[in-house]
Formats: sequence, C-alpha cells, structure tokens
Amino acid sequence: MSAHLVLIDALNLIRRIYAVQERPFLHNSELADNTKKQVLFNTVQACENALLKILESQEPTHALAVFDSKNPCWRYQLYPDYKKGRKKMPEHLAEKLNDIQDVFLKRNVDSLDSESDEADDLIATLATKVALRGQRVTIISTDKCYLSLLNQNIHVYDYFNRRYLDHQYAKEKFNVKPEQLLDLWTLTGDNTNKIPGVPSIGQVTAANLLNQYGSLNALLNATDIKASLREKLAQHREQIHLSKTLLTLKIDIPLGFNLKDIRLSQQD
Repeated sequence: MSAHLVLIDALNLIRRIYAVQERPFLHNSELADNTKKQVLFNTVQACENALLKILESQEPTHALAVFDSKNPCWRYQLYPDYKKGRKKMPEHLAEKLNDIQDVFLKRNVDSLDSESDEADDLIATLATKVALRGQRVTIISTDKCYLSLLNQNIHVYDYFNRRYLDHQYAKEKFNVKPEQLLDLWTLTGDNTNKIPGVPSIGQVTAANLLNQYGSLNALLNATDIKASLREKLAQHREQIHLSKTLLTLKIDIPLGFNLKDIRLSQQD
C-alpha cells in the first residue's frame, strides 16, 4: 500500500489559529487573565477541529505534528540577528503547547521537536526521506520556505485557504521555478526572518536574472552582465554565501524513528 505522510508545521497552524481566537478580544493590546483562559480554551478546541479536518481532507496513512526547538537553533549561531525583532509567541500560549500536543496525541497524531533544529529542517528531512522512496508527502503550512521542496512527491497545503501551494502558485507569485526559489531569496533576502539579500536587488530583478541565467551560481560566474551588477555581486559574495546557508533547509537530520511509528490505523 502506498504511503501518504502528512507533516503539520505545528506552530504555523497554532499561532494563526490563536490569532483568530484572540482578535475579537484585543481592545487594548492586552488580554485580561480570564479572557486569556477563554482564548486559550478556544484555541485548543480550534486546533483539534483543524487537525480533524486535515485528516479528513488529506486521508493520510501517516501523520506527525512538528514543533520548533525551545532553544535557539543553529542559525542564530551563524547569524545573531536571525529573526531579530520578530514578535514572540505569547507566554501563556507557549505554556499551553503541551496541552495541544496531548489533544493531537488523543487523535493518534504524535509530535516531534528537537533540541537544536527548527521545524522547517525537521519537516524538510522527513519529507525528503519519504519522497525519495516514491511515497507522497503533504506539508501543512503557509510558510513559503517549503515551496523550494516541491516535486512530484512533495506537496504543500494551505489549510486556512484550503488550497495547494503548487508549482503554478510558485510561478505566479515569484516568477521562478520551485528549484530556483532558494537562489531568488538569497538575492532578495528574507525579511520575515531578517536575512539580508543583495542591496537594491528586488524580486522582479532577481527573477529576471535567474530566468536568464538559470541559477545563482551561473549568475555569479557570468561574464556578460553589467559591470555595476558584477561589482555589486562581488562585493557581497560573503553575505550571499551566508544568506544561502541560512535559507537552505537541512535534509539530513538523524530522526531516530521509523515511518511505521507514526502510522495511522484505518480506525484513526
């Protein structure tokens, strides 16, 4: 029987659900204690409902909710400004994550986190390993980073808008192929994670260059580009290398479990 693994980017799902539950009560940007309890209760219930809808619509044979490490990941060691200024998860929500994991487990969906790796890397490792066996993988997330993994076996599904973020979506949004996205973001930078790109190279320019030369490496070695661009790329070679390293998802993390360990029964 062919496997279908569903990987849930858990904090992506939970934080967006929490934001929806919190919004009606945010009058002065601060919640009263009794309101926090109500919002958290609603969030847990909504997360369980979301999980059930995901399982119903995707009909996976295997499923796993993947969480970020509680410790700073390896990217902070390479670049201390990684995600600088990004809004942190509310403490009261962070304290509720174990309860949400318990709710998921009640539905026979286990959770995975790491001491030092982000959910992005864990998901990329799992998805790649399973896809290499010719099995289907669906990543549940709105995070654009997973689009670089798209192939015939790896799919990305936006639960909130009920749509697949596929090759056509990537082409329409970024005007490059999925396999060129990493190079695109290296040139433009990734503002969400505060990863800098090459100054004054925006998405349109980066996409045009990649469509012309095929890859970042080919662009860096091209001899027919404008002198000003060649100089700019040369000046930022070190930054380009760092940004690409930060943006590259790891696909070789030791996992310590087998696919059979997260298999769902027909009854599930």
